[in-house]
Amino acid sequence: MKQTLLLTFLIWGSAIAAPPPQPIPRDGTCPSGYYASDKYCVPTSSARFAIKREGPCPSGYYASDKYCVAATDSAKALIPRAGSCPAGWYANGNYCVSTK
Repeated sequence: MKQTLLLTFLIWGSAIAAPPPQPIPRDGTCPSGYYASDKYCVPTSSARFAIKREGPCPSGYYASDKYCVAATDSAKALIPRAGSCPAGWYANGNYCVSTK
């Protein structure tokens, strides 16, 4: 999971909005806009970017079971925080949020 998130960061690190939705590992109930397919939650056409929830979701995201889901298509990119956030990102609880 962390490798996927790192890849997402590398691809979308300078993006204004969160990356497009993609399949994510399933942990219980899938977030809204996703459906269960074996061990994954797969996005529907109306899905927004979602990541595993690690505490309260930051501004621009809402909690959906064990995930944080972008509230709008223009939500800022989000990655799990592992120490200090990289340049161009700021800490918000257990997450780093893009400043762009």
